[in-house]
Amino acid sequence: MSLKLLLDQGLPRSAAAQLRGLGFDAVHAGDIGMATAADRDLLEHARQDGRTVVTLDADFHTLLALSNAVSPSVVRLRLEGLRGYEIASLMKRVIASCEADLRSGAMVTVDETRIRVRRLPLIANDQA
Repeated sequence: MSLKLLLDQGLPRSAAAQLRGLGFDAVHAGDIGMATAADRDLLEHARQDGRTVVTLDADFHTLLALSNAVSPSVVRLRLEGLRGYEIASLMKRVIASCEADLRSGAMVTVDETRIRVRRLPLIANDQA
């Protein structure tokens, strides 16, 4: 079963279409009536629908950390100005690299040089 993705409003809508073209179950916040939704609401929607959030926004990681949440997974892209096809290509690599972590609950940060994975919940993992 394909990993289900929910793209935050800061990402181009074309990225969701590009990801679907690669075989992923991807929706954009704007396409499901959540273009202006609060981050907490988007996280809750992703949790209920079994989706991984893809975002440019650091607030999602903060919300997960502060709530000691075990889901949903969030991928934060620390790369600005990417086009839809570039995001789709990058996410294909990210999923190939850490799909098991994303399915189990993780915060993933992607920048120019690396993919950093932190399993959820953070508090339990940090004390281990």
